[in-house]
Amino acid sequence: MLHPLASGDGPEPELMCIFGTGDLGRSLGLCLLQSGYRVVYGSRRPHSCGPLPEGAQVMTHEESARSAKMIFVCVHREHYEFLEKMAPQLERKVSPNPFCVFSRLVPKAAVVKGLNTLSTWALQNGLLAGRQVYLCGNNGEAKRDVAEMATKLGLTVVDKGSLSAAKEVEDFPLQLFPEWRMPLYVAFGLSAFFFLYLVIRDIIYAYVENDEDISYRIMISLANKITPVVSLIMLSLCYLPGAIAGFLQLYRGTKYRRFPNWLDRWMLCRKQLGLLALGFALLHAIYTLIIPARYSDRQRVISNVKKNTTTPLYFDNTSAWRTDSLYALGILGFFLFVLLGLTSLPSVGGTLSWREFSFVQSTLGYLTLFLSTAHCYIYAWDKFLRKSTYKWYTPPDSMLCLIVPSVTLVLKLVLVLPCVNRPLMRIRQGWERNRLKDEMGELKATNM
Repeated sequence: MLHPLASGDGPEPELMCIFGTGDLGRSLGLCLLQSGYRVVYGSRRPHSCGPLPEGAQVMTHEESARSAKMIFVCVHREHYEFLEKMAPQLERKVSPNPFCVFSRLVPKAAVVKGLNTLSTWALQNGLLAGRQVYLCGNNGEAKRDVAEMATKLGLTVVDKGSLSAAKEVEDFPLQLFPEWRMPLYVAFGLSAFFFLYLVIRDIIYAYVENDEDISYRIMISLANKITPVVSLIMLSLCYLPGAIAGFLQLYRGTKYRRFPNWLDRWMLCRKQLGLLALGFALLHAIYTLIIPARYSDRQRVISNVKKNTTTPLYFDNTSAWRTDSLYALGILGFFLFVLLGLTSLPSVGGTLSWREFSFVQSTLGYLTLFLSTAHCYIYAWDKFLRKSTYKWYTPPDSMLCLIVPSVTLVLKLVLVLPCVNRPLMRIRQGWERNRLKDEMGELKATNM
């Protein structure tokens, strides 16, 4: 015989209490109702709190607190004064509240900090699957109850420990790209420096020395010089700290001493530096493709055609090799650059083993840096030998941008030498130079 699914013999759904009938409280209540819970709201004005999700009840704070085991506090911090009056009703309640001050107001309540990283928009649109929520609390049983409830909502729970981490969890929604700050500062600083440098060398120099107004070049030509320079420098900055760390480990003879704070922070933001460098490289490719469509370039081509109608065409084989090599290296470097960017995505990098990921990010990364640096060297060619290159005794941008990548490649070349790489690999596998000296000293003392 078939029985109805909604028979009255099953256990009664658990009752959840929500303090606050604002947007967050209504959205959270709707999600709880859809997950099979019963919901009761606690409000200062139960009869004038506006429309609530169908199936939910509304009571005063005291009445709703007595009826439920778990209470969600969706109230602004400045309105917490009512909690002190409700201390008897909130004893031995589980409260996933948005602020850790709740534990001070009601000492006997089991406070669990969490769910503050959820937005009202995500709750209303059902975009909860796979979202991470951070929980912290001193009561293990209370945390398990909240974690079970969050899992039923389709959330991924991350345990952040005791309530001492509540301040860190509280700051998560207020952070604005914390890992991107240093890379963005570097990108902005390099762009501003080279912009001013090239405006002085190209625009102002032409106006002062030749009385020529070429300010229109700022939009395309100048931007097409800035983007590859910044991209190459930032790409080399991704791999320079690794080389510095290798020499530091060789000098110390151990891998168990922490790196300096500045080097540690530098190494932690290498992914963001590389992604920004990829963005600048993409801009360089786009600018290069649209250069033939510019008005000034079209006028220059038409003018050259009119002037050279009777002049035989001279073909320079060296220039042809140089141009083709320039474009070939640029295309190959950009292709590998895109591969590096794709493997930086969690959905792609998560499918690779550690050895595969290390090969792509290290071996292919240095190959990308080498091809990009060779691309710039061929572009510079023999310009450094010409006196006209040094306008107002300043070196061109193509020379300045080669300093950091050249240093990085030289340091890496030294590290891959067998006489250097072998002891470095031993150190990274756990060998310590000082420990070997101590063991030899102990052995001599024992023999004596």
